[in-house]
Amino acid sequence: MSLAPPVVLTIAGFDPCSGAGVTADIKTIAAHGCYGVACITALTVQSTAAVRRVEVVDAKLVAETLAELASDLEIAALHVGMLGSGKVARAVADFLAAHKMPNVVLDPILKSSSGTDLVDAAGVRVLIEELIPLAAVVTPNIDEASVLTGLPVTDPEQMRAAARKLHEMGAAAVVVTGGHLDKAIDLLSFTTKRGVEQELFKSARLRSNSTHGTGCAFATSVACHLAMGRGLPEAVLLAKAYVAAAISNAHPVGHGIGPVHHLYRMHQQRRVIAADPEPVN
Repeated sequence: MSLAPPVVLTIAGFDPCSGAGVTADIKTIAAHGCYGVACITALTVQSTAAVRRVEVVDAKLVAETLAELASDLEIAALHVGMLGSGKVARAVADFLAAHKMPNVVLDPILKSSSGTDLVDAAGVRVLIEELIPLAAVVTPNIDEASVLTGLPVTDPEQMRAAARKLHEMGAAAVVVTGGHLDKAIDLLSFTTKRGVEQELFKSARLRSNSTHGTGCAFATSVACHLAMGRGLPEAVLLAKAYVAAAISNAHPVGHGIGPVHHLYRMHQQRRVIAADPEPVN
């Protein structure tokens, strides 16, 4: 009998075009050989073009869903994405405080790429005051890092300063993603007995119109690698490589910013099988 794959829970919103949110997270989790389960925090009306409407799920339903999953499954890692409201953020914070989940990756999603608010002011306060200290690693992009810390974040040195501020706010480890910079630079910052250590991960910026959901894919990929027992620096490096490959292998979808190809490995395997069929006796 084969060993069961690690269970990874994603807590996030629903994106109908599956570029981001829980359906994209489930694809990412499957791509990493883990078993994905989900708790939906909000329904959205959106496409690759824009977010048109957000309907937040009742916080009691979120709390009940999380409690039910935790009572039944051994969760190896957890990704927190879009929260929608302060009430939902509070339900998630209460759940994490009560259950002491391992490998919590907090992706503090504040706005959509088209500028729609994806969490209210109360939710941002819960993020800052309660969820950041409960996470194993926080993965803001440069804009989110700026909002959370109140600091300008436009270059690597400012990324370092924002990460240090997030540590002061209770973050055990931080990855500030710089995909919006001229060069794709991510900063990993984590605390050790010697103090704060920081490492830059650099790569060429990919010119593509298929970048919808990169933050979700990165954070969920990190959660998967942590679930499989990898250390944080290795998890970040592998997640960065996964997102780059998912962008490079994406195909055009929709009329706006298209999604990355979360399951590109599966399609590559299919092409190999089709090109080299088994001989027929």
